[in-house]
Amino acid sequence: MAHTYTPGLRVTRRATIRKRRQLPLAGEVLVSDGESVKRDRVVARTELPGDVTTLNLVNRLGVTPDELPDFMLRKVGEPVEAGEPLAETRPFIKWFKTSVESPVSGTVESVSPVTGQVILRGPPRRVQVSAYVDGTVVETIPGEGVVIETAGAFLQGIFGIGGESWGAIHPLAVTPDERLKEDRIDASCAGRICVAGGLVTLDLIRKAREIGAAGLIGGGIRDRDLRRLLGYDLGVAITGTEEIGLTVVITEGFGDIAMASKTFDILNERNGEEASISGATQIRAGVLRPEIIVPDKRSSAAAEESVATEGLSVGDPIRTIRAPFFGKTGVVTALPSELAAVESEVRVRVLEVQFENGQQAVIPRANAERIEA
Repeated sequence: MAHTYTPGLRVTRRATIRKRRQLPLAGEVLVSDGESVKRDRVVARTELPGDVTTLNLVNRLGVTPDELPDFMLRKVGEPVEAGEPLAETRPFIKWFKTSVESPVSGTVESVSPVTGQVILRGPPRRVQVSAYVDGTVVETIPGEGVVIETAGAFLQGIFGIGGESWGAIHPLAVTPDERLKEDRIDASCAGRICVAGGLVTLDLIRKAREIGAAGLIGGGIRDRDLRRLLGYDLGVAITGTEEIGLTVVITEGFGDIAMASKTFDILNERNGEEASISGATQIRAGVLRPEIIVPDKRSSAAAEESVATEGLSVGDPIRTIRAPFFGKTGVVTALPSELAAVESEVRVRVLEVQFENGQQAVIPRANAERIEA
C-alpha cells in the first residue's frame, strides 16, 4: 500500500505512556525501580549553583591586587551574610579605616591577587523533579532521573502555554465547536482542568485564572489574545515556562476552530478523572507537543502499546495544517503516486481526503498531519 511519512498527533483512549523525568544536572534519585509513584511525588532533586557577584575591592580599599588577600575578613570557601564586613584596611588611625560590606549572602568563591576581584557565590537553588503522572518507575538513571510508565488516555495538542499541572477533567462545552462564555467558569472549576470546546478567548483564560482552574483546553486561540495575555510575541521559542497562573492547551490551532470530535469525546468520557497536562511546545527541531494524560485506573487490563507507524496510509485520520482547509479533520481516501500541480504551479505529491462534513479535496501531503490513534 502506498504510504509516506508525515508528522502526527497522538490522540488515543488507551496507550502505554513513558515519561522521562530528568534533572538539569547531576543530582540524587529518590525512588527505586518498580516503585509506584503519585504525580506530586518528588522523584529526583539537585542543587543549582547560586548566582555570581563580582566585586573589585582593590579600588574600594586603595590597595594593590597582591595585597588584597591580607585585607580579606572572609577566606575562600567561608560563608558571608549580606551587610557583613567582607574586607577592611588596617590604618594606624582607625578613623581612616575603609570597610567593604558584602552586598549578598553567599560564599567567597575566589580572591584574585592578579585582578583584585573577589567572586561571591550565592546560595544554591534546590531543583526538584516530580513524577508528573501516576505510574510505576520502570527505569532509574543514576544521578539523573527516572522513567515512569502509566497507561491511559493520551492526547497531544498543537500549541500550549504554561507548565505542568494536574486536576480533574471538567467538561464545560456541550459541543466541540461551542464558544464558551465567561459565565460558564464558576467555583466548580477551581483546581480542575476545564474543557472549553472551540475558541479559547482571553476573557475565558482570565476568568479561569481568577477562579483558580488548573488548566483550560480548547480547539483554538486567537494570536492577538495570546499576545495580550503574555505581553509579547512568542516567535518560535519553546513554551511551557510562562507564569500565567494555569496551563492552556490548544488542540487544533490558531483561530476560531472547533475541537476534533475524537479529542472532545475522550475528554468527556473521562469527566471527573484526574489528569496531568503540560503546555510545553516546541515547533522546530526536536518537536515537543502539549499533552493531556489521563491515567486509567478503571481497569488493570493491558493498554494499547505506543508504536511508531511507517507512514501515512489510506484510511488514516488527518488534520490539515495549512490554508485553505486549515484545522479541518478527515480521512485519507487515496495516495496518488504521481506528482500533481498545486496553486503555486509547483508539482508535488498529494493526497485525497474526505473531511468530516463529507467534503472531498486534493491537498499536498505536506499540508497534512496524521492524527495517531
